Amino acid sequence: MPIGVSDELLGTFVPIAVYWLYSGLYVALDGVEGLDAYRLHPRGDEAARNVVSRGAVVRGVLVQQAFQVVVALTLFAVIGDESGIAPKQPSAVVIALQFIIAMFVMDTWQYFMHRYMHINKFLYKHIHSKHHTLVVPYSFGALYNHPLEGLILDTIGGALSFLLSGMTPRTSIFFFSFATIKTVDDHCGLWLPGNILHALFNNNTAYHDIHHQLYGNKYNFSQPFFVLWDKILGTYMPYSLENRKGGGFESRPVKSVEQTKAD
Repeated sequence: MPIGVSDELLGTFVPIAVYWLYSGLYVALDGVEGLDAYRLHPRGDEAARNVVSRGAVVRGVLVQQAFQVVVALTLFAVIGDESGIAPKQPSAVVIALQFIIAMFVMDTWQYFMHRYMHINKFLYKHIHSKHHTLVVPYSFGALYNHPLEGLILDTIGGALSFLLSGMTPRTSIFFFSFATIKTVDDHCGLWLPGNILHALFNNNTAYHDIHHQLYGNKYNFSQPFFVLWDKILGTYMPYSLENRKGGGFESRPVKSVEQTKAD
């Protein structure tokens, strides 16, 4: 079906705009020295520990988003109503339920695909390790992946969330914008006071930062919403947020109850 200025187009392009606007906000905040007290890594760590330039990251993210656009428009064209009439929005209760289902589907897909890319040495070396070149994560690096990983984890995972939740294209505008904000926030590298996402989700900036460190590489696979699968399947690494000497915070792993008993 031909697609005009519609919910389908908005559902495709609004989350991309949100990605760059929200990550741009964190880039602006990164330049405020007064916020160094809320950084999870010292200011010089990015240049010292990351092995990819910011320009390469921008180009990599744009490639992934191009794949997302193609898949999203194809999906909407296949499932769309030939009449061109937007489906009626369900009640707020149904929309809330669809959000929860979509969040669970996305988390489940990403956990198992993400974990497998760590278990399979070939996939890690040739595919997933690209994302881990950002040892010190930052906002617009959230979707810096190998194109194949972006297609499998993010694009297909998003399509499954949309289809299995039964949400409308209009609802998808808000869901995928929210998921985008959450993913960017998880990589922002700042533990800002009053961040509502940190209050609502245990899977947050500090939690995901653990996974980007060498000691956490085999833990905290869950993303982007909950920690459910990590806890169920034994890949949860508890952490404490400590004041770092010299200013800022540091996510430090702590022993779980089970590890303490084993010792």
